[in-house]
Order: sequence, then C-alpha cells, then structure tokens
Amino acid sequence: MKKLIYLIILVLIGLGAYAYFTQDAVTPIAEDMMEDEMVEDVMDTEDEMMEISYMDISVEEAVTLIDENPDLIIVDVSPKYDEGHLPGAVNYYVGDGSLDDAIPTLDAEAMYLVYCHVDSASIAGAQALIDAGFTNVYRLEGNYAAWTDAGYAVE
Repeated sequence: MKKLIYLIILVLIGLGAYAYFTQDAVTPIAEDMMEDEMVEDVMDTEDEMMEISYMDISVEEAVTLIDENPDLIIVDVSPKYDEGHLPGAVNYYVGDGSLDDAIPTLDAEAMYLVYCHVDSASIAGAQALIDAGFTNVYRLEGNYAAWTDAGYAVE
C-alpha cells in the first residue's frame, strides 16, 4: 500500500514538474492566440460601429425634420402615391424597381425621409438607400396612416 502511495506522489510531482517546465513554451503561443482573438473582437466591434442604418422616427419627429431641413427629400415608395402623399414627396415605387432605377441619380449626401403604406415596403426602401451608401436616411414609423391619423396635410 505504501508503494502505491509513493508511486502516486511521484506521478503527481512528475506531472507538476512537467507542467512547470513546459509552461514557458506553451504560454507565448496561448498569449498570441488570445491577442489575435482580442484584435478580431475589436475589429468586429469597429465594423459594427461603422455599419450605417436608417433611423425610424415618429410623425412628430418627421414634422420637425421637415420643418428644420428644407432640402429634405421625402420619398414615397408606395404604388398609392396618386391616392395621396405627404406634401412635396416624390414617388419611387420600391415594388417595380423605380427606386432602384432612381438611386444612381440621387444625391447620397442629401437627407431622406422614406415612407409607404406598409412597413415592409418602407423598410425595403430605406434599406435600399443605405445599401447604396446613403447615410442620412429616416423612415416614418407608422407610414402614411400615422401621418394622416395625426391630422397632417396630404396632397
């Protein structure tokens, strides 16, 4: 029994010595790997921070945006433009490719307010501008219905 205990102690001492003496050889590799992972994490965070997105705004915020930015371009991306639209809005229907056709002719540095009659189309329209490199894009939450429900004028 004593021999077994001595053997276990020797094995543990040997493992401890092995771990101690090989630590210097393993540590730099592990540190390099950790450093590489940290650099990748920082790069991912910077990429996320640099991602541009449109901003959803309420009707009240849209009114303020319109009042304070006379060069704001209001884009109706719906097929129902002729049935009524926000004052001064231009129509580039997202569903038939009109918006995609218009994007190369638009000023990417200008400010845009995008809306429709449904969320899916206004989201697609705002995202299309962002994807094309536009940086000042707003989307009207609640779309045309929110505008009219709030009692604002239409054309």
